[in-house]
Amino acid sequence: MEILNFHDGSIYDLLEGRSIDLRHDVNRSLQMHSSLIRRLTQDGELEGHQGCVNTVAWNSTGSLLISGSDDTQINIWNYPSRKLLHSIETGHSANIFCTKFIPETSDELVASGAGDAEVRLFHLSRLSGRGSDENAMAPSALFQCHTRRVKKLAVEVGNPNVVWSASEDGTLRQHDFREGASCPPAGSSHQECRNVLLDLRCGAKKSLADPPKQCLSLKSCDISSTRPHLLLVGGSDAFARLYDRRMLSPLTSCGKKMTPPPCVNYFCPMHLSDRGRSSLHLTHVTFSPNGEEVLISYSAEHVYLMDVNHEYESVTANVMAGSYAHGVFYYCLHLQETMTGHVSTMYYTPGDALKLMNPCPILDRVGLGSPVSDAFTNDFSMKSNIATKNFGSLMQLLQLDKCRKLVQFAERSLKEGTDYFYGIEACNEVLDGHPHEIGPTLKHDCLCTRAALLLKRKWKNDAHMAISDCNRARRIDKSSFKALFYMSEALLQLNKHKEALEFAVASQCLAPYDSEVAEKVEDIKRHLAAAEAEKSNKSNDGVPRPETRPGRFLSLSEILYRSEANSDASQDGPRSEREDSDYDEELELDFETSVSGDEGRDIESNILHGSLNLRIHRRGDSARETSGTNGACESPTSSRNDKTTYQPEAAINMKQRYVGHCNIGTDIKQASFLGSRGEYVASGSDDGRWFIWDKRTGRLIKMLMGDEHVVNCVQCHPFDCTVATSGIDNTIKIWTPSASIPSIVAGGAAGPETADVLEIMENNQRKLSRNRDAILPFELLERFRMHDFGEGTLHPFECSQS
Repeated sequence: MEILNFHDGSIYDLLEGRSIDLRHDVNRSLQMHSSLIRRLTQDGELEGHQGCVNTVAWNSTGSLLISGSDDTQINIWNYPSRKLLHSIETGHSANIFCTKFIPETSDELVASGAGDAEVRLFHLSRLSGRGSDENAMAPSALFQCHTRRVKKLAVEVGNPNVVWSASEDGTLRQHDFREGASCPPAGSSHQECRNVLLDLRCGAKKSLADPPKQCLSLKSCDISSTRPHLLLVGGSDAFARLYDRRMLSPLTSCGKKMTPPPCVNYFCPMHLSDRGRSSLHLTHVTFSPNGEEVLISYSAEHVYLMDVNHEYESVTANVMAGSYAHGVFYYCLHLQETMTGHVSTMYYTPGDALKLMNPCPILDRVGLGSPVSDAFTNDFSMKSNIATKNFGSLMQLLQLDKCRKLVQFAERSLKEGTDYFYGIEACNEVLDGHPHEIGPTLKHDCLCTRAALLLKRKWKNDAHMAISDCNRARRIDKSSFKALFYMSEALLQLNKHKEALEFAVASQCLAPYDSEVAEKVEDIKRHLAAAEAEKSNKSNDGVPRPETRPGRFLSLSEILYRSEANSDASQDGPRSEREDSDYDEELELDFETSVSGDEGRDIESNILHGSLNLRIHRRGDSARETSGTNGACESPTSSRNDKTTYQPEAAINMKQRYVGHCNIGTDIKQASFLGSRGEYVASGSDDGRWFIWDKRTGRLIKMLMGDEHVVNCVQCHPFDCTVATSGIDNTIKIWTPSASIPSIVAGGAAGPETADVLEIMENNQRKLSRNRDAILPFELLERFRMHDFGEGTLHPFECSQS
């Protein structure tokens, strides 16, 4: 859309203004300017690995790039020349998932973590004088404390002595090089290593209201570069957690499972906080460059932005000491939201999440003709007067006029039944790009229009976003017909028939002669009657088991994922020696399944012959482990934390959502901030592309083809407008703004494509809607049925092709 401009304006204006505003850092603004991002294209390809490249990272100056791969090698690349400087045979016996340069060591020390549960440290100076084919190197330090795969390493700016490792065994460990070059010491077991900073083996939550019980398999961690005492972790549930390292207990061993320490903040979109799905988990968490925001990426979900919230940190000590300060702070935030209608950070409780999906009966006395207050009716004139008197600037009027045109475009898109995506982006520009420049009436209309467009588009979680918009619109006008009507439609799409009927009837009270509303009420009544009849039939006949027959296709979830209810209902009992030893059984099977490919073809026809690597963990769930000596969570009170005594914490809701990509096939997929100011967000995708969005509005800026199959890693250069990406391919791609023509879609060095952006994103949404249900032949899955998976869990594979 021509009226949808970029927030950073013209690059020429920026260059001309640098002599006027000396306080403005032009270099930081130019690093990731929109005009440069739209010209990004592949500028090079680094060849040197023999397997999937699972991790890439820049050094602090941007002169070097480090990468780790399934081939268990670490490669060090020179950025200016794009040449391979060193290739290290690490000695790892499984895929390398994470690598880091150790700060303040002149880039001589590098660390790696891998699927063999080991963390290794290497001194690059030992490579001097060796031949190019003499790559084997003994590690300077070897840490074998973990019992599961090490998925992420973290370092602290300015600290050359420590590296932190997050593992799927549920622990985050702190390795201090000054205390020894190996762990555990010779003759000791891994349980004696006193380097556990976070023990989250009883830390996973099914929902915000539930107490933590199960093992939180850590997938990602990050340390704030501006406030290094803040530690962010994410894993096998829906909640990212923020910890203050100053408030954590001293390092401990892992001999006994401990009750998880209280965290400063939970981060989770409200609509995901009460799902209770065992397959929903995070694949990546990271701080923004200024440390004020966090970005979290979900498997089979979207990417979300949240505020860290400095105000909350200032009262952290009081919150940790008791609930009073937390209650006061939460009340203040709620008051701010009520008064302004706009909150950048919103805390919510389990009760708030419940109300979102189960709204209370409303409108005991809805006025039949209650319009928006007269103070809001002539929004444009009111805003024009304010702008003229208070600002004396024509710019305010132009911005407001632009917002009105964007809303009108969105309304046309809704009326004509076309361009739902661009209509939503227009509303995002108004609501997120100019929140303080529009009046209540225009905001109300824009919220209702966006809700209607979301319900028409029907991408994953669009109905939840529509409910949020309707709630915001009703805070502006409690008697809003549109908000009530679209709320009923959203609830109907979520199969909340009773609640949908309440809102539909309420909207009918406001428009008793509207035939569309009357039809909606009758439609909901029919759905409700059908649902009640189906429920009655099931209660009388019992739920029939699906008939298995040759040729039937089942999902992995149907066969391998045991429901949480069944897991909790299993008998308690002592853990066996096999479970205590963290025994893994590996099974390799041939398979045929659909994979990402050419979006112009039918996805079901794209068949890949390969191997599916399953790691079956013989681990008891929390209910089974609580009675064992080594399995019990140690705490001053009962480890079971009954709901009657457990006090649920609040969580921080989403600030922005980024959609269009697909994250299902791998659980190492990153979402990253681009640029030293973090004004853009990027993520890889299962379709071989990577996506760039405007951080503030969620607008898709760029889409590029970066891999034959899947892009996992996206890392921005610390100073240049350069991005390194990697994935299933054996190579690393380097991207620079060297395309001759700016565009939203570009394919490598060939220039702009003619691909349909919406078709690509809709195809990704269809994959997301399938969730983790990768379709495999029944004959293959029947073999799985012969194995005892009662105590195991299926862990998603990192590399789709082996």
